[in-house]
Amino acid sequence: MYPAEHFDYLFQCHFTITEIFLAEFAFVLFSVRMLQYPSLQKSVWSTPVEILDLCTSMCNIKLFFNFIFNVRCCCGRLIGDHPGVDCSWPVCQNALQRDEEWSVQKHTKTSPTDAFGTISFQDGDHTYHAKYIRLSYDSSLDQLLHLMVNEWQMELPKLVISVHGGTENFKLPSKVKQVFSKGLVKAAETTGAWIITEVINSGVSRHVGDALKGRASPYLRKICAVGIPPWGIIENQRDLIGKDVVCLYQTLGNPLSKLSTLNSMHSHFLMADDGTVGKYGNEMILRRNLERYLSLQKIHTRMGQGVPVVGLVVEGDASVILMVWEYVRTSPPVPVVVYEGTGRAADILAFTHKHTGDTGELRPQVKEEVLVMIQNMFSLGQKQSSHLFHILMECMEHRESITILDVESEEHQDIDLSILTALLKGTSMSASDQLDLALAWNQLDIAKKHILVYGQHWKVGALEQAMLDALVMDRVDFVNLLIEHGVNMHRFLTISRLEELYNTKQGPSNLLLQHLIRDVKQVMDIGAEELKYTLPSDYKISLIDIGLVIEYLLGEAYRSSYTRKHFRVLYNNLYRKHKVNSVKCLPLGAKKSQSMTPENTSGCHCGLFEDHNLSVFYALLMRRQKMAMFFWQHGEEAMVKAVVACKLYRAMAHEAKQSNMVDDTSEELKKYSKEFGQLALDILEKAFKQNEQMAMKLLTYELRNWSNSTCLKLAVSVGLRPFVSHTCTQMLLTDMWMGRLKMRKNSWFKVTSLTSAF
Repeated sequence: MYPAEHFDYLFQCHFTITEIFLAEFAFVLFSVRMLQYPSLQKSVWSTPVEILDLCTSMCNIKLFFNFIFNVRCCCGRLIGDHPGVDCSWPVCQNALQRDEEWSVQKHTKTSPTDAFGTISFQDGDHTYHAKYIRLSYDSSLDQLLHLMVNEWQMELPKLVISVHGGTENFKLPSKVKQVFSKGLVKAAETTGAWIITEVINSGVSRHVGDALKGRASPYLRKICAVGIPPWGIIENQRDLIGKDVVCLYQTLGNPLSKLSTLNSMHSHFLMADDGTVGKYGNEMILRRNLERYLSLQKIHTRMGQGVPVVGLVVEGDASVILMVWEYVRTSPPVPVVVYEGTGRAADILAFTHKHTGDTGELRPQVKEEVLVMIQNMFSLGQKQSSHLFHILMECMEHRESITILDVESEEHQDIDLSILTALLKGTSMSASDQLDLALAWNQLDIAKKHILVYGQHWKVGALEQAMLDALVMDRVDFVNLLIEHGVNMHRFLTISRLEELYNTKQGPSNLLLQHLIRDVKQVMDIGAEELKYTLPSDYKISLIDIGLVIEYLLGEAYRSSYTRKHFRVLYNNLYRKHKVNSVKCLPLGAKKSQSMTPENTSGCHCGLFEDHNLSVFYALLMRRQKMAMFFWQHGEEAMVKAVVACKLYRAMAHEAKQSNMVDDTSEELKKYSKEFGQLALDILEKAFKQNEQMAMKLLTYELRNWSNSTCLKLAVSVGLRPFVSHTCTQMLLTDMWMGRLKMRKNSWFKVTSLTSAF
């Protein structure tokens, strides 16, 4: 009988050679039993993670000889390390299982997770914090996403960048690493992407961590970097055991250990447990399942487009080629960006891609060269190399889904642009869906170069829908681009679209506008009780409400078109005719509302009541300063619009202060008011220098779009002292006092924006 330590040494040596031999030996000596416990004990758990029913896996065996406690099981653990070991079974009970092969599905059990909380990484003078959880590789994705979004407060991604590469350390040339780091961070920041890696502190995950290091702070993770490692390969596991704990984690591993430490620059850790130790594989099941599940989530509440996923290959072993094969063969395919020049799998993929034409075939000489590369880089035999070559050529059958990034090429793009363009060319999305993606990512250059191009076919109403999305999402540059491509704002802003814009939940909070609507409704009925005007949470703002608010804020100097009799008649007729489709807000997520067809919108264009200030008022009341500035710059009567904006913002700031709003809304609105007040003063100064008499007429011109008021009257009503005390205004008042200036209606006189002068 050999001592136990001899068995330990013997099977550690042979375990890496053949698991089948060890499995047969293990089943001769002891039995393996599958115990399925209830996955959750809610009665004794109280934290959010416990309620989510996330479990871990553990190999479960029964033994009958004490001396084999140091034999290593097929799961990778020593026999003595298994929980609940029972030495009472006789040998004969396992005779029938002699030919059974060990598997995770049959010979492991699940139990409630015992490791989740916050990791504190000590990195020099800084401590970085990250959320983590140990969970089974086949955990519920719905519950997992609930944990990440609701408990960990992660925003749903607008893009998933799944980085694949080698797990062993490899060196990148300085230029290659610089381009990789800069491009990856830029892609994640500009699109709101999640980066997914294996998160171990070596190989490609370490290079990703180095790229993120300059963008992380001890208090704020600017980029969501999600690591999905196997629980069984993590060094210092015991430091992580605990429920809802804050644990200190040491990233310095034992150089003699085969386990790996975690990379401290990642923000979230999903530690996939399949009951094994020291083995990779099943964590990729969790990773791919999570990627697929994320792709089913909407990229934006207004859009039907799912979250796109893209693979990024940096170096890598043979398993990376298998992953590319899986990506490009799925439906729809997952685009892959291969970073040439990083070594091994990436270089083989790039070389093969460049030498396969449209037919997907290689010349015999090139084929032999690729086979030699596979054998040398992966240390494979001829049969294994041929099999991997066959898989590689199947990848090339979908070469349109593979983009090669060569930093040595003069025409190379940065990684961020390569990733985004790969998504556009590697999928079969329509032009409208591509524009949706560019909008969600806020990538104007992508839209200009690849989507809004000459010869592109657009469905009827597609650009109008994009304009609606751009306004809701406050994408000023896209609004400008769509106007340049023919969207007419005067015809676009129909009654139904305006009401949808005012009722959007996107952007800054609308609490102030609802407060103003409640106040004006109360003023309209003085005898009513205040509680009557507490607006319900699902209250839909109407344009008549908006008109009352504008008049309330501007005072008697202005009468809104929305409150005039002819508009009320039009509005009520339209409401009766299209009660469901036209007046009520379009449901968020609708790509093209049925109510927006030419047949039933011909009578609801805003041009029918000739109000040219709709877009400006929308931006002002919704507190979208950049959008307000844009519409102010591109409209007529720039000076009076600046004065009105100054007055409107000042009145809104006063109302915000009176309503005791807890945030800094009042100060923000005061700042916006000063900005528009200064613009009005600058225009007056410029006009006065060019022509004094014409500048005076600007002040006294009766404005048909502003209830026949004058710019001077509006400036006085707002108390814009620098404007009223300007030399031009004082000269005008002197002339009026002396009777030398006759006030008259100059119906021919208009002033367009003078922004080019600034």
